[in-house]
Amino acid sequence: MIGAKRRQEIRRIIEQAGYAEARRLAVELDVDVSTIRRDLDFLAREGLVQRTHGGALPAGVGEAVDVPYAVKRREKPAEKVAIARHAASLVADGDSLVLDSGSTTYALAEALSARRQLTVATNDLRIAYYLAERGGVRLVVTGGQLIDSVFTLVGPGALASLTDLHVDWTFLGADAVDARAGVTNVNSIEVPLKQAMLNAAARRVLLADSSKFGRRALATVVAVGAFDYIVTDDGISVEDREDFGPNLVCVAASAGAVPVTPPDDRVEQIG
Repeated sequence: MIGAKRRQEIRRIIEQAGYAEARRLAVELDVDVSTIRRDLDFLAREGLVQRTHGGALPAGVGEAVDVPYAVKRREKPAEKVAIARHAASLVADGDSLVLDSGSTTYALAEALSARRQLTVATNDLRIAYYLAERGGVRLVVTGGQLIDSVFTLVGPGALASLTDLHVDWTFLGADAVDARAGVTNVNSIEVPLKQAMLNAAARRVLLADSSKFGRRALATVVAVGAFDYIVTDDGISVEDREDFGPNLVCVAASAGAVPVTPPDDRVEQIG
């Protein structure tokens, strides 16, 4: 396959899948990985794709897109750990909680290792596997159909698993957060699940790193006023801090430890 035709095929695959790894492209197109990397670099220079570590996304991702787990986990890792540590400080031994799918909620699952006798429900297979291996947690995994690239269970089976739950906390992730548009998602199939997670909880917490703010995606999940806390990192702009008011909690990504905050307090800046 000549270079121009191969690059055209690479673009088609990326736009159809939403993300493609260089190694998989190499196998599919029967060329060396180094050739694919050069093609991706060329396409990125032309503004036709967006280069990521190990692969590429479609061009024009100013709007939120459904990014695969493999990419999400490499984005803002320090910020996600700081957010997760603060969120974990809200949880007491014996609490029950729902963890939405995502890389930040996965970081929260890791940060909860010091808590005992938790009950955790999740539709995220990576979180479920981590907690099952860790042990010491009463684990509830929703049913449903798998979205492969993000390891998320969706559909009527997943929704039915959440409908009758009553938990102390729900920790929700977000594709995009805007003071006026609220929390929005890149696909509509997850929206009923996220809403059911929120309905199940006595207290609701949004976990989103600062890159998610000031953006809008396709489907509305809920208004930002629905949350007891909105936890993000200190990279959020001054304007956004003012827009989100006293429910916003900003944690320093560089902080080695995040102080425990009583659930009924309001914190604007930590670290």
